[in-house]
Amino acid sequence: MIRTIFSLIVASFLFAGIPAYSATTPEQEDSGSEKTEMRDPVTILISIDGFRPDYLDRGITPHLSALAASGVYGPMRPSFPSKTFPNHWTLVTGKTPDHHGIVGNTMEDSQRPGEVFKMATKDPFWWSQAEPIWITAEKQDIRTATMFWPGSEVDFNGIRPADWWPFNEKLSNDRRVSAVVDWMRRPSDIRPALVTLYFDTVDTAGHFFGPAPSDKLHAAIIAVDAEIGRLKQQLDALEQPVNFVIASDHGMTETAPDRIIHLDQILARDQYRLIEDGNYAGFEPLEGNEAALHAAFLRPHENMQCWDRENIPAELAYGKNPRVPSILCLPEIGWVVYQDVPEWMTGIGGGHGYDHREPDMMAFFLASGPTISAGGKLPAFDNVNIYSLVAKLAGVKPVASDGSIAPFEQLLTP
Repeated sequence: MIRTIFSLIVASFLFAGIPAYSATTPEQEDSGSEKTEMRDPVTILISIDGFRPDYLDRGITPHLSALAASGVYGPMRPSFPSKTFPNHWTLVTGKTPDHHGIVGNTMEDSQRPGEVFKMATKDPFWWSQAEPIWITAEKQDIRTATMFWPGSEVDFNGIRPADWWPFNEKLSNDRRVSAVVDWMRRPSDIRPALVTLYFDTVDTAGHFFGPAPSDKLHAAIIAVDAEIGRLKQQLDALEQPVNFVIASDHGMTETAPDRIIHLDQILARDQYRLIEDGNYAGFEPLEGNEAALHAAFLRPHENMQCWDRENIPAELAYGKNPRVPSILCLPEIGWVVYQDVPEWMTGIGGGHGYDHREPDMMAFFLASGPTISAGGKLPAFDNVNIYSLVAKLAGVKPVASDGSIAPFEQLLTP
């Protein structure tokens, strides 16, 4: 998932059979007691973190390829910054990070001086600028369940998904799938109509080994593809129709230790507060050092461009939210910017967070199911539109968003 936890999950895509914890319902074993019934379609939104569109072309994803052949698929532009938490929140709110408030994996807010948002933050204050689709659905008496998703553990004024599991990177992919299948075995009155499912292992492999073809990256891709195939097979056995919407949050590009920009060579670290570094960097000035910070960063740099918040290019749709750092620096794709270079950055790897319009940052999209016509490959579209598609499929009346159903309208069957 994210570099800060990579040391804990470098082999996470090889884990299997680790016990799970459910906040509301424990995982059940197959009771074999399902009865044949006429089932309404359910909608399952699946995130494959860090899955590039071209991974589908490598001949190692038979299950995803079969779903693509029966539905629609293609590249999808993420929102800037092309990071995990901002884009997962965009997928379920239909809003850009500037509008939904999750502007980075790490961020600050002047209303909470001294506090820092991290990826484990569950305080509703940070998430409340936009309402995720599972909360909207629950308000409309549409039952939901989340098998991991950034923000899915947050309480919105006492409302949560009917079923949700707290994120645990050690929970193997097969256990995640088994829990979703178990939800589908329930009686209709407690069976979710909208489900999210999250896989982080392709992103982890991409960070460690880079996006180029390799045995280790491909092992992660093959494993996730197999689990999605198993999910479909078991739901078919239940005669449970499913509209699958499968998406990634961003792409991946190659990084290397000879493409590092060192912040200490630009300005002494005791003159500013670093908010985030890596594939982009954000800064806040320390009192009395505003002029020094601007002079150091708001000048031409080799392999990097910096702006103050008010002058971030409009094409990035970023900078109106006060949580955006006062100074933003964006390296050329493939370059990284660090105050302290991580110990793991010793060879070829992968990264994301760059300009969302870069080809390597493109995310993946696939939709297939009884409500979706076979339409082949779609032209690229913005990921703010996924929210409208999921809402339409799940029968949720959406709240206002930055996207629309337009890219998919002609592909939906009655």
